[in-house]
Amino acid sequence: MRAALVGIDFGQGDFAASVEELQLLARSAGAEPVTTITAKRSSPDAAYFVGSGKADEIGLAVLDHRIEIVIFNHALSPAQQRNLEKRLNIRVLDRTSLILDIFAQRAASHEGKLQVELAQLQHLATRLIRGWTHLERQKGGIGLRGPGETQLETDRRLIGERVKALRARLDKLRKQHETQRRSRGRSQTFSVSLVGYTNAGKSTLFNAVTKAGVYVADQLFATLDTTSRRVYMGQEVGNVVISDTVGFVRELPHQLVAAFRATLEETIHADLLLHVVDASSPVRMEQIEQVNLVLKEIGADHIPQILVWNKIDAAGLEPSVERDEYDKISRVFLSARTGQGLDLLRGAIVEWAKNAPGARLNQAYHVDEEADEEPAETEAEPDSSPTLTHVGSH
Repeated sequence: MRAALVGIDFGQGDFAASVEELQLLARSAGAEPVTTITAKRSSPDAAYFVGSGKADEIGLAVLDHRIEIVIFNHALSPAQQRNLEKRLNIRVLDRTSLILDIFAQRAASHEGKLQVELAQLQHLATRLIRGWTHLERQKGGIGLRGPGETQLETDRRLIGERVKALRARLDKLRKQHETQRRSRGRSQTFSVSLVGYTNAGKSTLFNAVTKAGVYVADQLFATLDTTSRRVYMGQEVGNVVISDTVGFVRELPHQLVAAFRATLEETIHADLLLHVVDASSPVRMEQIEQVNLVLKEIGADHIPQILVWNKIDAAGLEPSVERDEYDKISRVFLSARTGQGLDLLRGAIVEWAKNAPGARLNQAYHVDEEADEEPAETEAEPDSSPTLTHVGSH
Protein backbone atom coordinates (compact mmCIF):
# COMPACT_ATOMS: atom_id res chain seq x y z
CA MET A 1 0.00 0.00 0.00
CA ARG A 2 1.55 3.30 -1.15
CA ALA A 3 1.72 5.72 1.77
CA ALA A 4 2.48 9.40 2.29
CA LEU A 5 4.03 10.16 5.67
CA VAL A 6 3.40 13.47 7.43
CA GLY A 7 5.51 14.81 10.29
CA ILE A 8 5.28 18.21 11.97
CA ASP A 9 8.25 19.63 13.86
CA PHE A 10 7.05 21.37 17.02
CA GLY A 11 10.61 21.90 18.23
CA GLN A 12 10.57 19.00 20.70
CA GLY A 13 13.06 16.13 20.63
CA ASP A 14 14.95 14.77 17.64
CA PHE A 15 12.56 15.36 14.75
CA ALA A 16 14.65 13.50 12.15
CA ALA A 17 14.80 10.39 14.35
CA SER A 18 11.04 10.60 14.90
CA VAL A 19 10.38 10.69 11.13
CA GLU A 20 12.77 7.77 10.59
CA GLU A 21 10.90 5.80 13.23
CA LEU A 22 7.60 6.58 11.47
CA GLN A 23 9.03 5.07 8.29
CA LEU A 24 9.96 1.90 10.22
CA LEU A 25 6.48 1.76 11.75
CA ALA A 26 4.84 2.17 8.34
CA ARG A 27 6.94 -0.62 6.83
CA SER A 28 6.23 -2.83 9.84
CA ALA A 29 2.52 -2.35 9.16
CA GLY A 30 2.97 -3.38 5.53
CA ALA A 31 2.88 0.08 3.92
CA GLU A 32 5.35 1.40 1.35
CA PRO A 33 6.41 4.96 2.23
CA VAL A 34 6.55 6.81 -1.10
CA THR A 35 6.91 10.40 0.06
CA THR A 36 7.43 12.24 3.35
CA ILE A 37 5.92 15.67 3.94
CA THR A 38 7.27 17.78 6.80
CA ALA A 39 6.61 21.23 8.22
CA LYS A 40 7.31 23.39 11.25
CA ARG A 41 4.59 24.76 13.47
CA SER A 42 4.38 26.21 16.95
CA SER A 43 1.10 24.39 17.66
CA PRO A 44 -1.36 22.09 15.84
CA ASP A 45 -4.12 23.55 13.70
CA ALA A 46 -7.52 22.92 15.29
CA ALA A 47 -9.23 21.82 12.07
CA TYR A 48 -6.54 20.01 10.03
CA PHE A 49 -3.62 19.70 12.48
CA VAL A 50 -1.30 20.90 9.67
CA GLY A 51 -3.30 23.92 8.47
CA SER A 52 -5.32 24.23 5.28
CA GLY A 53 -2.35 25.20 3.07
CA LYS A 54 -0.30 22.17 4.09
CA ALA A 55 -3.40 19.99 3.74
CA ASP A 56 -3.68 21.11 0.11
CA GLU A 57 0.02 20.29 -0.38
CA ILE A 58 -0.62 16.79 0.95
CA GLY A 59 -3.57 16.52 -1.44
CA LEU A 60 -1.32 17.33 -4.42
CA ALA A 61 1.22 14.73 -3.25
CA VAL A 62 -1.58 12.16 -3.04
CA LEU A 63 -2.43 12.77 -6.69
CA ASP A 64 1.17 12.99 -7.92
CA HIS A 65 2.35 9.78 -6.23
CA ARG A 66 -0.89 7.76 -6.46
CA ILE A 67 -1.02 7.55 -2.67
CA GLU A 68 -3.45 5.08 -1.08
CA ILE A 69 -3.14 6.15 2.56
CA VAL A 70 -1.79 9.16 4.49
CA ILE A 71 -0.07 8.42 7.82
CA PHE A 72 0.53 11.15 10.40
CA ASN A 73 3.33 10.94 12.95
CA HIS A 74 1.02 12.37 15.59
CA ALA A 75 -2.20 11.59 17.43
CA LEU A 76 -5.10 13.27 15.62
CA SER A 77 -8.40 14.21 17.19
CA PRO A 78 -11.49 12.54 15.68
CA ALA A 79 -12.52 15.88 14.13
CA GLN A 80 -9.09 16.49 12.58
CA GLN A 81 -9.04 13.00 11.10
CA ARG A 82 -12.53 13.41 9.61
CA ASN A 83 -11.72 16.86 8.20
CA LEU A 84 -8.54 15.58 6.57
CA GLU A 85 -10.24 12.54 5.05
CA LYS A 86 -12.99 14.75 3.63
CA ARG A 87 -10.52 17.29 2.20
CA LEU A 88 -8.03 14.73 0.83
CA ASN A 89 -10.66 12.17 -0.20
CA ILE A 90 -8.40 9.40 1.07
CA ARG A 91 -7.97 7.35 4.24
CA VAL A 92 -5.96 9.11 6.96
CA LEU A 93 -4.26 7.22 9.79
CA ASP A 94 -2.64 8.73 12.86
CA ARG A 95 0.27 7.33 14.88
CA THR A 96 -1.98 5.69 17.48
CA SER A 97 -4.04 3.84 14.86
CA LEU A 98 -0.84 2.77 13.06
CA ILE A 99 0.66 1.19 16.18
CA LEU A 100 -2.66 -0.47 17.05
CA ASP A 101 -2.75 -1.93 13.54
CA ILE A 102 0.77 -3.35 13.91
CA PHE A 103 -0.16 -4.88 17.25
CA ALA A 104 -3.28 -6.42 15.70
CA GLN A 105 -1.14 -8.02 12.97
CA ARG A 106 1.44 -9.37 15.42
CA ALA A 107 -0.85 -10.71 18.17
CA ALA A 108 -0.68 -14.52 18.12
CA SER A 109 -1.61 -15.73 21.60
CA HIS A 110 -5.12 -15.70 23.02
CA GLU A 111 -4.27 -13.08 25.61
CA GLY A 112 -2.47 -10.92 23.08
CA LYS A 113 -5.49 -10.85 20.80
CA LEU A 114 -7.78 -9.94 23.71
CA GLN A 115 -5.53 -7.07 24.80
CA VAL A 116 -5.18 -5.67 21.29
CA GLU A 117 -8.93 -5.87 20.68
CA LEU A 118 -9.57 -4.04 23.95
CA ALA A 119 -7.15 -1.27 22.99
CA GLN A 120 -8.72 -0.96 19.52
CA LEU A 121 -12.25 -0.73 20.92
CA GLN A 122 -11.21 1.90 23.46
CA HIS A 123 -9.66 3.92 20.63
CA LEU A 124 -12.70 3.42 18.37
CA ALA A 125 -15.11 4.53 21.09
CA THR A 126 -13.62 8.05 20.94
CA ARG A 127 -14.27 8.26 17.18
CA LEU A 128 -17.93 7.33 16.89
CA ILE A 129 -19.41 10.81 16.98
CA ARG A 130 -20.63 11.66 13.46
CA GLY A 131 -18.24 9.04 12.17
CA TRP A 132 -20.72 7.56 9.70
CA THR A 133 -23.65 8.81 7.68
CA HIS A 134 -26.13 6.39 9.23
CA LEU A 135 -25.86 7.91 12.71
CA GLU A 136 -29.23 9.63 12.57
CA ARG A 137 -32.15 8.84 14.81
CA GLN A 138 -34.13 5.97 13.35
CA LYS A 139 -37.40 7.18 11.84
CA GLY A 140 -40.76 5.69 12.65
CA GLY A 141 -43.29 4.08 10.34
CA ILE A 142 -44.84 0.68 9.87
CA GLY A 143 -42.13 -1.91 10.29
CA LEU A 144 -39.51 0.79 10.74
CA ARG A 145 -39.97 1.80 14.37
CA GLY A 146 -36.57 1.48 16.04
CA PRO A 147 -35.79 0.72 19.67
CA GLY A 148 -35.68 4.42 20.46
CA GLU A 149 -31.94 4.87 20.25
CA THR A 150 -29.68 6.23 17.58
CA GLN A 151 -27.26 4.03 15.69
CA LEU A 152 -24.53 5.91 17.55
CA GLU A 153 -25.99 4.85 20.88
CA THR A 154 -26.33 1.26 19.64
CA ASP A 155 -22.69 1.23 18.56
CA ARG A 156 -21.59 2.66 21.89
CA ARG A 157 -23.62 0.10 23.81
CA LEU A 158 -22.26 -2.81 21.79
CA ILE A 159 -18.70 -1.57 22.19
CA GLY A 160 -19.27 -1.05 25.91
CA GLU A 161 -20.56 -4.60 26.33
CA ARG A 162 -17.62 -6.06 24.41
CA VAL A 163 -15.12 -3.99 26.41
CA LYS A 164 -16.70 -5.21 29.65
CA ALA A 165 -16.46 -8.84 28.50
CA LEU A 166 -12.82 -8.44 27.42
CA ARG A 167 -11.86 -6.84 30.73
CA ALA A 168 -13.47 -9.72 32.62
CA ARG A 169 -11.53 -12.30 30.62
CA LEU A 170 -8.28 -10.39 30.98
CA ASP A 171 -8.89 -10.04 34.72
CA LYS A 172 -9.21 -13.82 34.95
CA LEU A 173 -5.90 -14.22 33.14
CA ARG A 174 -4.33 -11.62 35.42
CA LYS A 175 -5.36 -13.67 38.46
CA GLN A 176 -3.77 -16.75 36.89
CA HIS A 177 -0.51 -14.85 36.43
CA GLU A 178 -0.70 -13.61 40.02
CA THR A 179 -1.02 -17.21 41.24
CA GLN A 180 2.06 -18.18 39.23
CA ARG A 181 4.02 -15.24 40.62
CA ARG A 182 3.06 -16.20 44.19
CA SER A 183 4.32 -19.71 43.49
CA ARG A 184 7.65 -18.31 42.32
CA GLY A 185 7.71 -16.01 45.33
CA ARG A 186 7.33 -18.91 47.75
CA SER A 187 10.38 -20.59 46.23
CA GLN A 188 12.05 -17.14 46.20
CA THR A 189 13.33 -17.62 42.67
CA PHE A 190 15.14 -14.49 41.55
CA SER A 191 13.18 -12.91 38.68
CA VAL A 192 14.71 -10.83 35.89
CA SER A 193 12.77 -8.97 33.17
CA LEU A 194 14.21 -7.54 29.97
CA VAL A 195 12.78 -4.16 29.02
CA GLY A 196 13.84 -1.61 26.45
CA TYR A 197 13.00 0.39 23.37
CA THR A 198 11.69 -1.70 20.51
CA ASN A 199 14.43 -3.01 18.21
CA ALA A 200 17.13 -2.49 20.87
CA GLY A 201 17.97 -6.20 20.66
CA LYS A 202 16.09 -7.60 23.66
CA SER A 203 15.00 -10.83 21.99
CA THR A 204 18.48 -11.49 20.60
CA LEU A 205 19.90 -10.97 24.09
CA PHE A 206 17.21 -13.21 25.59
CA ASN A 207 18.09 -15.96 23.12
CA ALA A 208 21.80 -15.55 23.81
CA VAL A 209 21.36 -15.89 27.58
CA THR A 210 18.68 -18.61 27.62
CA LYS A 211 19.03 -20.26 24.16
CA ALA A 212 15.24 -20.00 23.93
CA GLY A 213 14.98 -19.60 20.14
CA VAL A 214 12.56 -16.64 20.33
CA TYR A 215 11.68 -15.10 16.95
CA VAL A 216 13.91 -12.16 16.08
CA ALA A 217 13.57 -9.68 13.22
CA ASP A 218 14.96 -6.27 12.34
CA GLN A 219 11.57 -4.58 12.49
CA LEU A 220 9.42 -2.89 15.09
CA PHE A 221 7.15 -5.15 17.16
CA ALA A 222 8.15 -8.37 15.37
CA THR A 223 6.05 -10.37 17.82
CA LEU A 224 3.96 -9.66 20.90
CA ASP A 225 4.28 -12.97 22.73
CA THR A 226 6.47 -12.95 25.80
CA THR A 227 8.61 -15.86 26.90
CA SER A 228 9.98 -16.83 30.32
CA ARG A 229 12.79 -19.28 30.98
CA ARG A 230 14.30 -20.71 34.13
CA VAL A 231 18.08 -20.59 33.73
CA TYR A 232 20.65 -22.23 36.01
CA MET A 233 23.22 -19.63 37.04
CA GLY A 234 25.63 -21.79 39.03
CA GLN A 235 25.73 -23.44 42.44
CA GLU A 236 25.82 -20.17 44.38
CA VAL A 237 22.57 -18.88 42.93
CA GLY A 238 20.71 -21.83 41.46
CA ASN A 239 17.89 -20.96 39.07
CA VAL A 240 16.86 -17.52 37.87
CA VAL A 241 13.68 -16.79 35.90
CA ILE A 242 14.37 -14.50 32.92
CA SER A 243 11.47 -12.98 30.97
CA ASP A 244 11.55 -11.24 27.60
CA THR A 245 8.89 -8.63 28.18
CA VAL A 246 8.01 -5.28 26.74
CA GLY A 247 9.37 -3.24 23.86
CA PHE A 248 8.44 0.43 24.00
CA VAL A 249 8.28 3.18 21.43
CA ARG A 250 7.92 6.94 21.84
CA GLU A 251 4.35 8.09 22.37
CA LEU A 252 3.15 4.54 22.99
CA PRO A 253 -0.68 4.80 22.78
CA HIS A 254 -2.25 5.09 26.21
CA GLN A 255 -4.90 2.55 25.18
CA LEU A 256 -2.17 -0.06 24.71
CA VAL A 257 -0.55 0.66 28.07
CA ALA A 258 -3.95 0.36 29.75
CA ALA A 259 -4.95 -2.80 27.88
CA PHE A 260 -1.62 -4.50 28.49
CA ARG A 261 -1.46 -3.53 32.16
CA ALA A 262 -2.24 -7.08 33.32
CA THR A 263 0.70 -8.43 31.37
CA LEU A 264 2.95 -5.53 32.29
CA GLU A 265 2.58 -6.63 35.90
CA GLU A 266 5.14 -9.31 35.04
CA THR A 267 7.60 -6.41 34.87
CA ILE A 268 6.28 -4.79 38.04
CA HIS A 269 6.98 -7.94 40.10
CA ALA A 270 10.50 -8.56 38.79
CA ASP A 271 13.46 -8.38 41.18
CA LEU A 272 15.71 -6.82 38.56
CA LEU A 273 15.20 -5.11 35.20
CA LEU A 274 17.71 -5.41 32.39
CA HIS A 275 17.12 -2.19 30.47
CA VAL A 276 18.46 -3.00 26.99
CA VAL A 277 19.75 0.01 25.04
CA ASP A 278 20.90 0.23 21.43
CA ALA A 279 24.39 1.64 22.00
CA SER A 280 24.70 2.50 18.30
CA SER A 281 21.57 4.67 18.21
CA PRO A 282 22.19 8.44 18.13
CA VAL A 283 18.99 8.97 20.14
CA ARG A 284 19.68 6.31 22.78
CA MET A 285 19.35 8.75 25.70
CA GLU A 286 15.91 9.85 24.48
CA GLN A 287 14.92 6.18 24.11
CA ILE A 288 16.07 5.45 27.67
CA GLU A 289 13.90 8.34 28.86
CA GLN A 290 10.87 7.04 26.93
CA VAL A 291 11.21 3.55 28.46
CA ASN A 292 11.55 5.00 31.96
CA LEU A 293 8.42 7.10 31.44
CA VAL A 294 6.34 4.00 30.65
CA LEU A 295 7.92 2.08 33.54
CA LYS A 296 6.84 4.93 35.82
CA GLU A 297 3.32 4.84 34.38
CA ILE A 298 2.92 1.14 35.20
CA GLY A 299 4.52 1.47 38.64
CA ALA A 300 7.80 -0.31 37.84
CA ASP A 301 10.14 2.67 38.22
CA HIS A 302 11.18 1.57 41.73
CA ILE A 303 12.67 -1.76 40.56
CA PRO A 304 16.48 -1.86 40.36
CA GLN A 305 17.77 -1.89 36.80
CA ILE A 306 20.99 -2.51 34.96
CA LEU A 307 21.50 -0.56 31.76
CA VAL A 308 22.61 -3.09 29.14
CA TRP A 309 24.32 -1.24 26.29
CA ASN A 310 23.82 -3.70 23.45
CA LYS A 311 25.27 -3.62 19.89
CA ILE A 312 28.72 -2.45 21.03
CA ASP A 313 30.10 -4.07 17.86
CA ALA A 314 28.19 -1.48 15.82
CA ALA A 315 29.07 1.36 18.22
CA GLY A 316 32.80 0.61 18.32
CA LEU A 317 32.86 -0.02 22.09
CA GLU A 318 34.51 -2.72 24.16
CA PRO A 319 32.75 -5.12 26.60
CA SER A 320 32.96 -3.76 30.14
CA VAL A 321 31.10 -3.20 33.41
CA GLU A 322 30.44 0.07 35.25
CA ARG A 323 29.54 0.41 38.93
CA ASP A 324 27.72 3.17 40.81
CA GLU A 325 28.81 5.01 43.94
CA TYR A 326 27.52 2.09 46.05
CA ASP A 327 29.72 -0.36 44.12
CA LYS A 328 26.69 -1.99 42.48
CA ILE A 329 26.83 -2.92 38.80
CA SER A 330 24.86 -0.24 36.96
CA ARG A 331 25.87 -0.70 33.33
CA VAL A 332 27.09 -3.58 31.17
CA PHE A 333 28.46 -3.15 27.64
CA LEU A 334 27.96 -6.16 25.36
CA SER A 335 26.90 -7.46 21.97
CA ALA A 336 24.15 -10.06 22.02
CA ARG A 337 24.83 -10.83 18.35
CA THR A 338 28.55 -11.62 18.71
CA GLY A 339 28.46 -12.81 22.33
CA GLN A 340 30.97 -10.22 23.54
CA GLY A 341 30.33 -9.34 27.18
CA LEU A 342 27.63 -11.97 27.82
CA ASP A 343 29.77 -13.46 30.59
CA LEU A 344 29.85 -10.03 32.22
CA LEU A 345 26.05 -9.85 32.14
CA ARG A 346 25.69 -13.34 33.65
CA GLY A 347 28.12 -12.31 36.38
CA ALA A 348 26.10 -9.14 37.04
CA ILE A 349 22.84 -11.14 37.37
CA VAL A 350 24.52 -13.57 39.77
CA GLU A 351 25.90 -10.71 41.85
CA TRP A 352 22.50 -9.02 42.11
CA ALA A 353 20.77 -12.34 42.93
CA LYS A 354 23.29 -13.11 45.69
CA ASN A 355 22.80 -9.66 47.24
CA ALA A 356 19.01 -9.49 46.85
CA PRO A 357 17.36 -8.48 50.16
CA GLY A 358 16.02 -11.55 51.95
CA ALA A 359 16.67 -13.80 48.97
CA ARG A 360 16.77 -17.50 49.73
CA LEU A 361 18.40 -18.81 46.61
CA ASN A 362 16.42 -21.46 44.77
CA GLN A 363 18.20 -24.80 44.52
CA ALA A 364 15.09 -26.85 43.75
CA TYR A 365 16.01 -27.47 40.11
CA HIS A 366 19.73 -28.24 40.31
CA VAL A 367 21.26 -29.08 36.95
CA ASP A 368 24.75 -29.78 35.66
CA GLU A 369 26.94 -26.68 35.97
CA GLU A 370 27.65 -26.72 32.24
CA ALA A 371 23.96 -26.43 31.37
CA ASP A 372 22.92 -23.02 30.10
CA GLU A 373 19.17 -23.46 30.14
CA GLU A 374 16.41 -25.06 32.13
CA PRO A 375 13.02 -26.05 30.69
CA ALA A 376 10.59 -23.23 30.11
CA GLU A 377 8.96 -21.69 33.14
CA THR A 378 5.49 -23.17 33.52
CA GLU A 379 3.15 -20.32 32.78
CA ALA A 380 -0.53 -20.21 31.91
CA GLU A 381 -2.06 -22.26 29.11
CA PRO A 382 -0.16 -21.89 25.82
CA ASP A 383 -2.82 -19.64 24.34
CA SER A 384 -2.98 -17.39 27.38
CA SER A 385 0.69 -16.77 28.07
CA PRO A 386 1.68 -13.25 29.07
CA THR A 387 1.72 -11.12 25.96
CA LEU A 388 4.10 -8.24 25.52
CA THR A 389 6.04 -6.59 22.81
CA HIS A 390 9.57 -7.54 22.04
CA VAL A 391 11.89 -7.29 19.12
CA GLY A 392 15.59 -7.31 18.39
CA SER A 393 18.07 -7.17 15.57
CA HIS A 394 21.39 -7.73 17.23
